[in-house]
Amino acid sequence: MSARVGGRRPEGVDDATVEAVGALTEAFETAERARGRLFDFHQLSGSADAKAGHAAELLRKAGHAGLADALEEELVGRNVVPGRWTFQLVEEYEDGYHQAFRDWERRVRDQLVGGARHVAEAEMKERNTTPGAPGQRLDPSD
Repeated sequence: MSARVGGRRPEGVDDATVEAVGALTEAFETAERARGRLFDFHQLSGSADAKAGHAAELLRKAGHAGLADALEEELVGRNVVPGRWTFQLVEEYEDGYHQAFRDWERRVRDQLVGGARHVAEAEMKERNTTPGAPGQRLDPSD
């Protein structure tokens, strides 16, 4: 078995189990990043829509009311996918795939390592830390 940081690894848990749980946690972290990208997409799409609305106002002020009207009618406020605004995509991702992923990661972690988080990373930190070196303490209480 690998070294332990602060007793994170429950007694009797083997390296293969720690590796498997760590792999699922890493996969979930990737899903978290995807969720963040959805928020980026949501906010950037909203900003683009607001800017298009502003451009329509400027077109109107510049004497191009026909183009401004068409832009507002055909683009401003448009669904990004049929029947959906971006906030709906975020909500559906969170309530569906992301929640299922979160639940499975926690379920596996609870069953196999007593709910301990980041066991593999904590052990890697211990292996890669030089005792006594500045900035390489194992935990804040060291």
